[in-house]
Amino acid sequence: MRFSMLISLIRPIGPVVIGISLGFTLSLLSITWVEEPCDNDFKSDEVVLAQEGNLKGARRPNSITNGYVENGDTEEDFESRIIPYKPVVKQSQPKKLFRAKYISTELGIRERLFVGVLTSKNTINTLGVAVNRTISHHLDSVVFFTGMRNRKVPHGMFVVTHGDERLIWNMFQTVKYVLEHYISEYDWFYFVQDDTYTEADRLKALVSHLSMDRALYMGSPEEFIGGEPEGKYCYGGFGYLLSRTLLLRLQPFLENCRNDIVSARPDEWLGRCIIDYANTNCVDEYEGLQYYHFEMGKNSDPSKEENVNFKNALTVHPVSDPEQMYRLHKHFTEIELQRTYSEIEKLQAEIKNISEVAFEGNRFSHWPIGINPPFEPKTRFEVLRWEYFTEDQVYSCIDGSPKCELRGIDKADVTDVIETAMGELNKKYKPILHLKKQQLINGYRRFDPTRGMEYTLDLQLEVVSQKGRSRSITKRVHLVRPLSQIEIIPMPYVTEATRVHIILPMTVHDRLFINQFLQVYADNFFATSENAVLTFLFIYDPFEAQQVSQNDIFGDVKAKINAYERKYPSIKIPWISVKTEAPSQIKIMDIISKKHPVDTLFFVASVSTNVNSEFLNRCRMNSINSWQVFFPIHFQDYNPNIAYHNQQPPATIDLVKDSGHFDRNVFDEACFYNSDYMATRTRMASDVQENEEILETLDIYEMFIKYSSLHVFRAVEPALHQKYRYEVCNPRLSEEIYQRCVQSNLEGLGSRSQLAMLLFEQEQGNST
Repeated sequence: MRFSMLISLIRPIGPVVIGISLGFTLSLLSITWVEEPCDNDFKSDEVVLAQEGNLKGARRPNSITNGYVENGDTEEDFESRIIPYKPVVKQSQPKKLFRAKYISTELGIRERLFVGVLTSKNTINTLGVAVNRTISHHLDSVVFFTGMRNRKVPHGMFVVTHGDERLIWNMFQTVKYVLEHYISEYDWFYFVQDDTYTEADRLKALVSHLSMDRALYMGSPEEFIGGEPEGKYCYGGFGYLLSRTLLLRLQPFLENCRNDIVSARPDEWLGRCIIDYANTNCVDEYEGLQYYHFEMGKNSDPSKEENVNFKNALTVHPVSDPEQMYRLHKHFTEIELQRTYSEIEKLQAEIKNISEVAFEGNRFSHWPIGINPPFEPKTRFEVLRWEYFTEDQVYSCIDGSPKCELRGIDKADVTDVIETAMGELNKKYKPILHLKKQQLINGYRRFDPTRGMEYTLDLQLEVVSQKGRSRSITKRVHLVRPLSQIEIIPMPYVTEATRVHIILPMTVHDRLFINQFLQVYADNFFATSENAVLTFLFIYDPFEAQQVSQNDIFGDVKAKINAYERKYPSIKIPWISVKTEAPSQIKIMDIISKKHPVDTLFFVASVSTNVNSEFLNRCRMNSINSWQVFFPIHFQDYNPNIAYHNQQPPATIDLVKDSGHFDRNVFDEACFYNSDYMATRTRMASDVQENEEILETLDIYEMFIKYSSLHVFRAVEPALHQKYRYEVCNPRLSEEIYQRCVQSNLEGLGSRSQLAMLLFEQEQGNST
């Protein structure tokens, strides 16, 4: 009875007791008691607790190591350390990512072909010039390498001088120079002597079909002198083509070639260097592409040469004199021209055959075949206007006159078109008929932007038959001078970081506008630290110059300059005083030019001009030293009393036809480099000695046109805005300059519709 009661009491807590007992048992079993030291090679990642005597510490599974126990020795006792506080350093601003100016540089796009011409001091002015004239306009990069040269380098040639006449040394220096300056810009490198004619178009066609990642040494293979059996080099007389991959492979061993290889010929030396260190032989054929060449005999006439190798030649050698070089160029140009005409005829025939099965039949094939169809206007305002002309006169003149003399380039254009028409007519009707021009009855022409210049001619012709009979007929012909393929013209590199020296000539009549000019200039440049320098040029006549000490007419302007210099301490505004009766642009620039370095970029401004950074950047980009000068056409506001008659003028005037116009009669603003001005001024020195009046009759614009070979870039400039002002024209200047000034004042009053409306209102008022 009592036993059953005890069991009934124990039964509820039995599972608890059993669970606790099992927990203790499993805990004891999970502990590893260490009886022996760890092996010597064991490295623990846990902390070992040191015990006294022979007792070893138990390992705590989740502990973190502070060191290693090696060779059975116990770890040293832990010593506490004070870690000094180090403030968190804020991350600096990331550096601005540098982007290349041209996308081709960033993408690693290289030009296709580099040409190096090996010349000498004695031949650079003869054969060197002939090579340059025959290939430079076909190839993008042509560099001449010579040991020594004369003081005067031929115009238009880039010459690299090594300073030594040793042939092997020059060859070594040439390859080294190319590796240092051009290896990252081109895929193929062609070297040729100056006594070799190169057909540039065929050379470009060859490299366009070659893979740029091949280590290729291509030319005319020759055996080494002495009969060495290993390898062949490319004979330098016919030129040789090297790939960029080959030159990069050769670059580390170039010094070894210079020191170890002995040769009397530079082409042999280079060939041995390539064979020994790049393991590449010269070949004249690669993947079906042939390097054709021809050896020219003495006194050979290219026009009588019938050899097939000559007609297909990439290079011809030797060329004895420049005249023979030009004859070769003429001959090969005629061959390429005939091939081009044949290809055009084949393409036209193919287009004609295909057009017959097209949806619209032969109407799908527009005349002439292969040329874009004529422009089709959508509205009456898009209809292209035809100009009427005869052999002597044209009935559409620039100045608005109804009729003017046909001369200059227009005369040459009409003459060429008539001769072409007669040639094509005789080609069509010979030998049955022979046609002779008697006169041009009617001529029409128009420019179609989609295809070119179109002509319609009514010709009076004399027709002569094979039997000698003749009669006069009238024949109408249509001709098209098509637009050629669009090409990218290489231009010298310019930068927008160039400092601009702004020259501001001032006469007594300009004083009223100086406040507006200085206020706009200060807001745009002084406050923003623009890379520009403003220079005032005060122009006094002789009487005003005598009164300077008593009554300086520019005293208030100079006071304003001093005030701005005090307001902006880092800014200095220089000024120059000039005394002259006739303030011509050339006389003024002669003074300015002498006071500045030759690499100075000038912008000759007007006191009415609102100059801003946008225009200065275009001034920098459009003015290229030794290449181009820039004459912008500013936008001139109309007279507000006429343009906004009986209205309040707006605070900001937009560039619309009723607010102003681009004044093409004014050439005062100009951007150019001092070196270009000095060179042009030197060329006109002889004419100035004969007639000093041309300094007053010419302005800078006409001076650059007549006495320089620079590009004169004349374009409208929307960022160059001038408010309306009546310009005081100086009668002491030339008649042409004075009349342009008067015309500018007249055209600046208002548009034709505004002037007509004003006259109409006046007539209405008078009639009432």
